[in-house]
Amino acid sequence: MDSFNNIKAIFKREIKSYFQAPVAYVFMVVFLVLIGFLTFSVTRFYERQTADLQPFFFWLPWVFLLLVPAGTMGLWAEERRAHTIELLLTMPITMFEAIMGKFLAAWSFIVISIILTFPIVITTSYLGNPDLGAVAAGYVGAILLAGAYVSVGILTSSMTRSQVISFVLSLVFCLLFVLAGWDPVTGAFSKWAPKLAELIASFSFITHFESIQRGVIDLRDVIYYISVMAFMIAATHVVLNNRKSA
Repeated sequence: MDSFNNIKAIFKREIKSYFQAPVAYVFMVVFLVLIGFLTFSVTRFYERQTADLQPFFFWLPWVFLLLVPAGTMGLWAEERRAHTIELLLTMPITMFEAIMGKFLAAWSFIVISIILTFPIVITTSYLGNPDLGAVAAGYVGAILLAGAYVSVGILTSSMTRSQVISFVLSLVFCLLFVLAGWDPVTGAFSKWAPKLAELIASFSFITHFESIQRGVIDLRDVIYYISVMAFMIAATHVVLNNRKSA
């Protein structure tokens, strides 16, 4: 119970800091405008004459690729730059509790942004008859995908004092996870090593997201995302412990 309360305290501290800063609202507005523009304008939503959310879910991993690193780059980098990390770790909490509190706060912030895209669902439902079961599964996949991105961001933020470097590292790592399942990449490998192509694709954020997006929430896909988050959180713990002992 003490551990839960400690994580809850860190969570409240971090989520409050998000909404006290104007950048949080800028982030949400940019996210909503960008995903709306890509969904309705770039993919010619109205000209397609098919009212579904396929364009929305197609662009979501790419929008996350830019904005989630921006939303997570200061989680630990700013603490280290301002030397408040020492104060944080003198509190009666464990390193794991501090990491989980920050991770859950950042994830919740992104989830709130995802929920705010619901008018797109309403618009699509008004114009046509989308499969709401597939839409619901797509949103579940989007939340899991966001958690994976955030976990990468919290790791890269723990590796440096610079928010800019954290952003770049997170962008590069997430891009590798995305490209691993991108058709041009898997297609290039499948020509001469199909088994290798399948193996590489199995580590991709997009492969598992597209699987859920079809309307079937496979336990293997859920386990994949949970495993990515667990690994990144464990790696963050190792990095911060090494920094602490150095």
